[in-house]
Amino acid sequence: MPRFYCPLPLVPGTTIDLPEAVAHHIAVVRLAPGELITLFNGEGGEVQASIVSVAKRSVTAAVQTHIACEVELPYAVTLAQALPEASKMDWIIEKAIELGAAGIVPLAAQRCVVRLSNERAEKKLAHWQGIIVSASEQSGRNRLAQLAPLQEFHAWSRQQDPHQRIILTPRAGQSLANWARHQRPQALTLMVGPEGGFTEAEETAAVAAGAIGLAMGPRILRTETAGLAALATLSALWGGM
Repeated sequence: MPRFYCPLPLVPGTTIDLPEAVAHHIAVVRLAPGELITLFNGEGGEVQASIVSVAKRSVTAAVQTHIACEVELPYAVTLAQALPEASKMDWIIEKAIELGAAGIVPLAAQRCVVRLSNERAEKKLAHWQGIIVSASEQSGRNRLAQLAPLQEFHAWSRQQDPHQRIILTPRAGQSLANWARHQRPQALTLMVGPEGGFTEAEETAAVAAGAIGLAMGPRILRTETAGLAALATLSALWGGM
């Protein structure tokens, strides 16, 4: 059944006008009146609805049954990802959402090749928010991950975080897997560097601010691989896959 994010009150027994983006998607895939769809608004659970009418720019749907289902990880993992080259960030965000990340923090680190002006950053954030929505629709998630504004690494690393921060580095003496085996499942933030990794100064600053340096094993992973492998590792050891 097609799933769509619909940031509106979804009350069973009501008829609603779907957002323009959803209406356009329904028109593109040629869904017809009477067909069933699934809607979620990010507040938990989802609803079954039936299409009432389809016009050129608008679609109405009758909200039927609320289904209290959730597929979130039982612990919140935030991915703090230093900006990679080209469109790698799109891919990282899409896959991180599929793997259950509860938050995404884009970081501007010293070795980042990509440098975004304020205007470009705003456009990128809007684009990444769209990727979060699409990946949530596809993967069956009913809650949207939080997307933070672009952060400068040193300023962000000094901020207080109620959760444990882990900076992934091949220089660490302990692996994430070994650490996780001896920890209870918990909310945490994974910090991943750009191509070339974080500098030693950045790692030192992060650890001084309370982060734990952990490795992903004997092989050095690409920036677009490391965070996703870490999410999968935690899910395998703590549950949630």
